[in-house]
Amino acid sequence: MNTIAPPPQLKKLPPGKRVLGIALGLAGAGATNLVLGYAGFSFYTRGTTFVPYDTTHDDLATPVFKKHNPSGNPPVCIDHAVKTIPLAKLKETDQSKLTTNFCRGVWSGLGYAYQRRYLEKKYRALENREDHLWDRRQLAESEYAIGTKITDHFEVVEHTPEKVIVRCGDSPLNKDHRPSDGLFSMEVTTDEDKQTATFHLKSVFVNTTPDGKDAEPLPWKFQFAHKLYTKLWMETATRKLLK
Repeated sequence: MNTIAPPPQLKKLPPGKRVLGIALGLAGAGATNLVLGYAGFSFYTRGTTFVPYDTTHDDLATPVFKKHNPSGNPPVCIDHAVKTIPLAKLKETDQSKLTTNFCRGVWSGLGYAYQRRYLEKKYRALENREDHLWDRRQLAESEYAIGTKITDHFEVVEHTPEKVIVRCGDSPLNKDHRPSDGLFSMEVTTDEDKQTATFHLKSVFVNTTPDGKDAEPLPWKFQFAHKLYTKLWMETATRKLLK
């Protein structure tokens, strides 16, 4: 006598419900991957934090900031990321060299790789871009003197032993005030007592034309995405400085 029970009969779902089930499954998997990816990114960039930074800061009263935003238009996005590393973990501890190497790490690092390739494909073949920095080797070896142009999107406007500031938002060939304008500063401060170096990435985006007088801040989604990008730049740049 056969004592094996027959297999259960599976009911076939209607096409509409099957499609809904697949869609929900894919959405659930996508959401899970997104959460896991963000968790991994957060762990990777855990050493980078943001500190208060707004229009009351002394930076915005310096000559370089006033020159590029003479009307004092309000920033549409402004932030300041920091990361502190013990000097004993760094290959170089001289502040001037550390500042230049930090700048090199930002532009030649993996954090800027995709944007560099995108800008290179779009603009490198255009006229008057021959003296811009395009290749990773150039970006990793440049001294970033004032006037250095980076991938037709950035230009060094100040370089001191403590900082390198670049103008961003449009081609360096556009010398006028721009709807998309701003300054991006890479800075290093050291504390001899604590034997640490703190790396700073400061961003100020402004519409420097007359229309920017009453500009509103960019949507929170842009602000959030920019902070993630800043953290990526910070991590990929500073890790190149470690022993």
